[in-house]
Amino acid sequence: MATDRRTAILEAAARTIARRGVRGLRTEELAAEAGVSTALVYYHFKDRAGILRHTLEFITDRAKRHSLARQGSDGPMDPRELLGTALQLEFETLSEMHENATTWSELRAGAIFEPELRGALAAASAAWVQHVAGLLTLARPAASAAERDASAERLTALREGLSARRLSGVLRPDHARELLGEAIEVELAHLAAHARP
Repeated sequence: MATDRRTAILEAAARTIARRGVRGLRTEELAAEAGVSTALVYYHFKDRAGILRHTLEFITDRAKRHSLARQGSDGPMDPRELLGTALQLEFETLSEMHENATTWSELRAGAIFEPELRGALAAASAAWVQHVAGLLTLARPAASAAERDASAERLTALREGLSARRLSGVLRPDHARELLGEAIEVELAHLAAHARP
């Protein structure tokens, strides 16, 4: 029961941050959105920084679960497909993925004004870059680790920029997927050209 309430609070936090931003998150409104008391929110998360940190972990885990489900739904994927699925998942029209992307964007922007959020955001970003570097390792095992890490950094930064443009209505999701797909091909070609003999 406690886990269900904790999950309900995290789901409500993701929705609230997606709608109102980090600065618009009020514990009383979060509790009402989750259908719990303010005391229960503080029991599970101690303070506002805890709510933000755990919400970041929650949306990251939710995206991973969705990505794993996608990977297994159509049978085994080759490394290029795995990479494309992982990077382009955010551009799907599923409301949960849209909410994740919006919440992630708001948390990233909120870290400018909320220094206590920066450590958790840096750790989540580093884990994301390493995940993409691991997928690049599957696709281009002969490339050096430094080259794969640099490619992963470029691809994840590009995806975040494309996501921000999509969320603001400047870029259509299909065009964002197309641009990111082209960037993936460029990075894979770069890694192939710089592979160890």
